[in-house]
Amino acid sequence: MSDNELGGFLRARRAEVTPAEVGLPSGDRRRTPGLRRAEVALLAGISVEYLTRLEQGRDRRPSPQVLAALAGPLRLTAAERAHLYRLTRVSTVTCGRLVTDPGRSVRPGLRAMLDQLEPAAAMLVNQVGDVLACTAGMRRLAGPIGLLDGDPPNVNRYVFADPRSRAAFPDWAHVADEQVAALKDGPARPEFAGELTALAGAEFTDRAERVPGLPRSHGMLRLEHPEAGGLRLAYEVMVLPGDQGMRLLVYLPADERSAEALRRISPLRLVAG
Repeated sequence: MSDNELGGFLRARRAEVTPAEVGLPSGDRRRTPGLRRAEVALLAGISVEYLTRLEQGRDRRPSPQVLAALAGPLRLTAAERAHLYRLTRVSTVTCGRLVTDPGRSVRPGLRAMLDQLEPAAAMLVNQVGDVLACTAGMRRLAGPIGLLDGDPPNVNRYVFADPRSRAAFPDWAHVADEQVAALKDGPARPEFAGELTALAGAEFTDRAERVPGLPRSHGMLRLEHPEAGGLRLAYEVMVLPGDQGMRLLVYLPADERSAEALRRISPLRLVAG
């Protein structure tokens, strides 16, 4: 395995992107079809010297903002952005105090409480948005839109890095604001904030600067479900302070049409998780 995986990845992606893909003239004197360092640096808003250091392995800790800037001209997919971030393990501080990793264990009492909420759509998430447990009703609601993909599933990664989220949430910008507010309303998670910065760039960082850490405890969510169609859901959020900021989210149909549509979703089409 190379000791400069970051540099190798950047060089490989630069070689695979054609000038036409980023709106540059191809010219007739190129030795390779890919982008030149100077072109990537210009499009990313960084210096050629700094990009050279990254590719040569002389700097292996670029900021999340630099990673996000490079992702555009290198035409990185969401999975490639995540891989780039993992190669650097960058971190950044947003607000609040630094603490240990978020909790991922669920007490038996909380699992029993979830069982009593069936058939409602409900889930337990930790402070960074990992889905720790959910009802079968939640799987029927969220499984088809992809929100429960991942190990563990994570609401923030879904909203900011999965293009399916923009189709699922007609009010995506509002949903994104609420996710950032919830993330800021508690202990700082610099490593996770750095990951979201690398994955989503300004879509996340701009919100981290302007959205206060005051998430709503209840509200209305519009959801486009591939089986049930357009849904209006009333949601309630309950913070469980004795469990490292774990939150219980419950979604209920806000009108009869949504209730009837949810009843038609077949539980046999999903695998329980």
